[in-house]
Amino acid sequence: MQEEVEKKTVNLAWQTTKFSVKGMFKFLQGYMAERKRQLTQGKVTKDTHVKGKQTVKQLVGQGQGVSTMEIAGSGIRDFKRISNKYGLDFAVTKDKSVDPPLYTVFFKTKDADAITSVLKEYTAIQTKRKKSLDKDRPSILQKLKKFKDIVANTIHKQKEHKKELDR
Repeated sequence: MQEEVEKKTVNLAWQTTKFSVKGMFKFLQGYMAERKRQLTQGKVTKDTHVKGKQTVKQLVGQGQGVSTMEIAGSGIRDFKRISNKYGLDFAVTKDKSVDPPLYTVFFKTKDADAITSVLKEYTAIQTKRKKSLDKDRPSILQKLKKFKDIVANTIHKQKEHKKELDR
């Protein structure tokens, strides 16, 4: 009697597993057929738009017009950070023939409002940085070098270690 119950239980488990695998397979086939039908009708389009920093070819390929601006090499990292913050699509090229290098930044023309916001924030950062450099404060590395020289020139006394035996 016990064997018969165990057989029926195992058989029931096997049948339900078989049923769920077949059901899942049919579901996936139906989903793939529906997806293929939507692609052929053109309802589903892939989003190939690259966001943020990209190549000039990708930016021009979007067909929305491009405007340019030149930036000195000192603050290109700040510029990239700010433009990513505003969700601006841009491309950067480097002109190595000039010392220091000059960067040309390409924007989409339709992003004019975002460009003005980015430029306003970028110029604020650059002017703040320039003011801090104009204060004639010695750099930390210069201070450190000065203190190293002072320590090197001081006379160091040798400590004498004496051991005495007490009994």
